Amino acid sequence: MKKIKLISIILLMMNVAGYAQIIQRNIFAKSYQLESVKKNLIPQKQWNPYPKTPAEWKDAVPDSVLRSIIKDGEANLSYNFEPITATLSLDYVRSGDRSRHGKISYGKRNALVQLILAESIENKGRFMEAILNGIWSICEESYWGVPAHIGGTGLPDVTNPVVDLFSAETASVVGLADYFVGDKLDKINPLVRKRIYHETNVRIFEPLLKNPERYGWMSKTKPVNNWNPWIMSNWILSALLLEKDENRRAEMVYGSMIGLDSYLNSLGDDGGCDEGPSYWFAAGGSVFDCLELLQKATHNTVNIYDNALIKNMANYIYKTHISGDYFVNFADADPTLRPDGLMLYRFGKALQDDKLIQFGNWAFAAYPSIKTEGYQRMRRIENLLSVQKIDKNQPPFQPVKDAWISDIQVLTARSSNGLFLATHGGHNDESHNHNDVGDFIIYLDGQPMIIDAGRGNYTARTFSKQRYELWFTRSEYHNLPIVNGIGQKAGRNYEAHQVKAITNDKEASLAMDIAASYPKEAGITVWNRLVKLNRIKNIIELSDNYVLSASPTAMQQVLMTICNVDLSQQGKILLKGNNNVQLIVHYDPKVWSIATDKPSTEGMEYESFKTKWGRNSITRLIFNKTTLESKGQYKISFTTE
Repeated sequence: MKKIKLISIILLMMNVAGYAQIIQRNIFAKSYQLESVKKNLIPQKQWNPYPKTPAEWKDAVPDSVLRSIIKDGEANLSYNFEPITATLSLDYVRSGDRSRHGKISYGKRNALVQLILAESIENKGRFMEAILNGIWSICEESYWGVPAHIGGTGLPDVTNPVVDLFSAETASVVGLADYFVGDKLDKINPLVRKRIYHETNVRIFEPLLKNPERYGWMSKTKPVNNWNPWIMSNWILSALLLEKDENRRAEMVYGSMIGLDSYLNSLGDDGGCDEGPSYWFAAGGSVFDCLELLQKATHNTVNIYDNALIKNMANYIYKTHISGDYFVNFADADPTLRPDGLMLYRFGKALQDDKLIQFGNWAFAAYPSIKTEGYQRMRRIENLLSVQKIDKNQPPFQPVKDAWISDIQVLTARSSNGLFLATHGGHNDESHNHNDVGDFIIYLDGQPMIIDAGRGNYTARTFSKQRYELWFTRSEYHNLPIVNGIGQKAGRNYEAHQVKAITNDKEASLAMDIAASYPKEAGITVWNRLVKLNRIKNIIELSDNYVLSASPTAMQQVLMTICNVDLSQQGKILLKGNNNVQLIVHYDPKVWSIATDKPSTEGMEYESFKTKWGRNSITRLIFNKTTLESKGQYKISFTTE
């Protein structure tokens, strides 16, 4: 018996360790050496990944798309490439606002890309003066990133360049300008391309070559998030396009491969993205941007598509799809997004994953817009080149019945009568964390009924010590218990224990003890939570069994919803959506009294909640326990009738 107990303890410790630490797979470092990259990398003068002439564009992209791009370029012919003033940069530290700086900075880059593409497609020179001014304006900026990413100074230290997401993105923008219209820039003035390279070298290449260890998103010992692959993809593209020294160019490409290992090492074997699906397009999606660039620039010699981790990382996105543009949105993820079908299709083709190909086909048919503005510019250009290649004769995408993503402890499941459940364990130090261990969401016929409210607007407070003063990050505004007026706390030690998932024809369920996600002053000894989709009855059941150190002074259970709430019947709450869709919440009226409130939508951080859920306001249902005991259990069920 002692031997069995010891083995159980060891297995539990291994499970916790695997969830807490990175896995030193080092896929690129173990598979490739710098010399092999130098040998196989296509020289800069010979690397022509994208069309350059009108004839090449016409062969690759439908005329209707090309006309649309030229029209976008025309709309930017008189674009005012505003300077970024000191006052604008100081907004972040003075008021916490990020929007005014972002509007000008992002706007300039989007306008420049649209002008560049229009000129490349048309080749008449009429966009060149605007392009010249756009490039020069961006090169004149003291910092290519955003003030939120330079340590609270507001103004950049130009003697100490910092590489962030948007400085890396800018390197790609000017690199694409050099690629598409570089010869025309030389005719205007040869100092323009010289300036492009100088600024990119000083701001991006030298910092990443000389001291990548200074950046937490390049850590070899701690988990990293979407920053890593997002920046690596832009480092690869800008280096491939701009660097003429072939040895240095290969060193940067190889450095980005080793850098990307840090992100892949941060994933569990199931490839789960703890930042959520909307961030997956910046994380797992950016990994694909890297892989696509590396494969094309090395004659297919750098290719890790057959690795199981890459396949799992990719299929995460359709496992967390609910319906339409709704996706599972734990942590800072948004509840809705329009998935990039063309990118998903290409990723599926590269992996030979029929399900992902079908999901990409579905997404492109549902959301066919082809945008050239926005981030991940290499992806957007590849999308243009994919429109005519997409195979529309694929079988229709069939949503997954259930999925258990063990490394981030997320369960998704759907029933035959339109119910969708997602729930998770995890811990409260995840990337873009909310204090939400044990949270769950319920959709019915594709409509949100019990929700995770999601994130508000990003401001200075969002990523500061004040983060958990914001209501949308706190467990008291998630579908969780509040004990003695106390919610969960942030930190790696606040986590779920004894997590067990079951998926079969009878049920999809997640059991866990969430006691450790609360601080000691909450007085929780055990809180066993079971969230189950009962496939026999086609209902969802929440069962909590708890032991406290003493009788509590108060105990609540919260449910968040955007539905119209009908409390007129004892023991039932009617949650009414659109088109007569209705979810019934069953509870024991002898155990609970019900109250409601409306979380704030006032203030910079909360503005997005006025529109985030289709302009529906969020209601917090608060179940107040009428009998307060140190030990007990209760059940709340959710049915369609």
